[in-house]
Amino acid sequence: MLDKRLYHHLVSWLGQWPAGRPLQVVGSERRVRPGWDGRPHPLVGVGAPGGAVLSVPPDRVTAVRAMSDLPVGDLLAKLPAAVGYADWRAHRAVFRYCLAPAPLPDAGDWIASDDEVVPPWLRPFTGQVLVARDADGAFLAGVGVKRHDAHGQEIAVGTVPAARGQGLARRLVAQAARRVLDNGAVPTYLHEVGNLASARVADAAGFRDRGWTAYGISAD
Repeated sequence: MLDKRLYHHLVSWLGQWPAGRPLQVVGSERRVRPGWDGRPHPLVGVGAPGGAVLSVPPDRVTAVRAMSDLPVGDLLAKLPAAVGYADWRAHRAVFRYCLAPAPLPDAGDWIASDDEVVPPWLRPFTGQVLVARDADGAFLAGVGVKRHDAHGQEIAVGTVPAARGQGLARRLVAQAARRVLDNGAVPTYLHEVGNLASARVADAAGFRDRGWTAYGISAD
C-alpha cells in the first residue's frame, strides 16, 4: 500500500494520483504559480509501474494529450513547446522516496540559507539548509530541501570535489530525510538516470530504486 504522505504529496504536486492509464495528462494551477524556489514549474510528472501522470498548465492539457501516444523520446522532445517553453529542455530522472533512512551518523548542521558559508547553488532553498564544514569552517557539502508541499519534500545534495569519496553526501541525505519525516512529510530524491554517483548516495542513504521516473522541463 502506498504511504499516505506520498499519496497526498503526489495528488497535491501533480493534481492527480494514480495515473489510471499508461500516460495521464492533467491540468493544475500549480504549474503557473511559483514553486519551491519562487519560480513556476510548467511541467512535472511522475511515472510508476502502473502509469505516469504529467501535470501541465490547464490551458495546455489538450496540446499535450494530443501527443500522448508518441514514443517517450519523441514526447520529451516536443513537451517544452507544447507547454509554451520552446527554448527549454525536457528531462527525466529516477524518482525515489524513503520511509526508513539508513542509520548513518549525522554529518552537518542546519543553518540559514543566507549564511555567508552557503554556496550560491544552495541559496535558493528557503529556510534552513544542512551543511558540513571542515575544521576551519569551510563548506564541504550541503543539502537543500525543496518544500513542494506539507506532504512531500525533495532532497538535493552537493559536495565540493575535494571532499568527495568520504561518505558525506549519504550521511547528509539520511540526516535530512530523518528531519523531513519528523516534520510529517515523506522525503523524495531525484537524480539523472545515468548519474551512478548520485544513485549510490541514494541507495546508501535508504532511498531504493523502485522503478519510478520523474519528468520535468528546465531552461538549462
